[in-house]
Amino acid sequence: MPSVTVWNEYIHEREDDAVAEVYPDGIHTAIADALAERGHDTRTATLDEPEHGLTESVLADTDVLVWWGHTAHDAVDDAVVDRVVERVNGGMGLLVLHSAHASKPFRRLLGTPCDLTWREGDERERLWVTDPGHPIVDGLGESIVIEETETYGEPFGVPEPDRLVFTSWFEGGEVFRSGCTYRRGRGKLFYFRPGHETYPIYHREDIQTVLDNAVRWAAPSEGADAHGGNRNVVAPESR
Repeated sequence: MPSVTVWNEYIHEREDDAVAEVYPDGIHTAIADALAERGHDTRTATLDEPEHGLTESVLADTDVLVWWGHTAHDAVDDAVVDRVVERVNGGMGLLVLHSAHASKPFRRLLGTPCDLTWREGDERERLWVTDPGHPIVDGLGESIVIEETETYGEPFGVPEPDRLVFTSWFEGGEVFRSGCTYRRGRGKLFYFRPGHETYPIYHREDIQTVLDNAVRWAAPSEGADAHGGNRNVVAPESR
């Protein structure tokens, strides 16, 4: 099974009682525990740890990095960003969640601002599965309905995805590309929109299924070296 590191700023949970009520041990712990229950070897890392918990040795032992960020993107040290980008180009998978669309590693890898429109309104979201043949949606129906969430909207300043796995419709009429895959170097990237900190989204079984599937998909393919080597050509994503 892939070795997974779940990274989180871990700021909201310590400063906002409403967030702490939803994720008392942090968003990173909730995600890591859910993945561990599905058989993955998981660890966590947070902003305040030395080198943000993403030392060379930690990243060398990571097949897939899961990144949640919101309020402290600029506080992430550029040397750590360089390290993450190098590892992705070398074959490590990267899952970018919710407002981590604005994180330094994601913007660096995509080469665009990755900006979007948003509003808070506690409205319904329906995530339509727009690529039913993709392994990230294994075990899901035609859509996921989230009764209350933060709203994102287009335009979304990212390159055209390799594959668009989910498209969201919101109660207010907005639509958004909520599940996008990319390849950078030897690594696979998946951006997944749901996950605002005041909603219990990562406690949902269907969302956990997406994360589980995405980790399996993003993990280095057989013959690929997630630790930066050049042993063999990476098997292409099935399209």
